[in-house]
Amino acid sequence: MTHEPADNDHEVEAKYRVDDLQELITALARRQVVLTEPSVQDDQAYAPANWSYGMSKVGVPFARLRTQEGRHLFTVKKPIDNEMACLEHECVIFDRDAMHAALDTMGWVPTVRIVKRRRTGDWDGATVCVDVVDGLGVFVEVERVVSSRHSGEQVQHGLDAMIRSLGVPVLRVVDTYDTLIWNLARAAVGTSTPV
Repeated sequence: MTHEPADNDHEVEAKYRVDDLQELITALARRQVVLTEPSVQDDQAYAPANWSYGMSKVGVPFARLRTQEGRHLFTVKKPIDNEMACLEHECVIFDRDAMHAALDTMGWVPTVRIVKRRRTGDWDGATVCVDVVDGLGVFVEVERVVSSRHSGEQVQHGLDAMIRSLGVPVLRVVDTYDTLIWNLARAAVGTSTPV
């Protein structure tokens, strides 16, 4: 069951790159984590017009339009402690194109598109997301919604211990998917440009 955040709650997550998807799924199953079938999420990320990659995200609100199984979600996240500890507000919308136009009118700029196949499950009061992200590979995220009185970094230490207890080789990632995709695209442009 997903916890509906109160106005003062924030979502705290830890993210990891995974080499072996099947090994991860097997390790989660040993912990009685039952994953859903994969579902495609098509996300468009937005940032304020005066923000650009390389600048801090802490204290800056970011938006996302997501389409999943014909349903559209509008989300605003504002990082508090770091990129993975955010105030978050989300609602269903009926017209993605109209919401895109509204964001543009309000001064938000589309940044990158993220397409992934996500499976989710519950593990000891946390949500586990197993993602296969186009262009990036396999990741696992574990997240909790906590009161604002909790330190995001302390919660992340606990989430890290959960993932490490699986015994699966993982690499901790501190950037969000949009930043990872932007960095990858920038590196690709850099390698194709003569010096």
